[in-house]
Amino acid sequence: MKKSKSSVSKASTYAEIGEFWDTHELSTFWDKTKPADFDVAMESEVTYYAMDKKLSEEVQEIAHRRGVSADTLVNMWVQEKLREQKA
Repeated sequence: MKKSKSSVSKASTYAEIGEFWDTHELSTFWDKTKPADFDVAMESEVTYYAMDKKLSEEVQEIAHRRGVSADTLVNMWVQEKLREQKA
C-alpha cells in the first residue's frame, strides 16, 4: 500500500486529497493539523501589450466597477476569449 500523503484524509494521492477537501470542512479537523513552515518560490512571467488610451480608460472604469484590477479584468477577458476560440 502507498504511504499516505495526508495525515487527515489518509489519501495516498494528491487527487484523493483534493477530493477529500472538496467534501469536508477544515474546521472539523483543525485539532488534527500541525504547524507548517515552507518557502514558496513563485515567479510570474508578464508580457505587456500596447493598448489605445481610450480603451485603457474604459477597461479601468469597468474594472473599478467590478472591484478588480485592470490587469485581472483583461486577463479574465483574454482567457474567456481563448476558451471560445478553442471550442
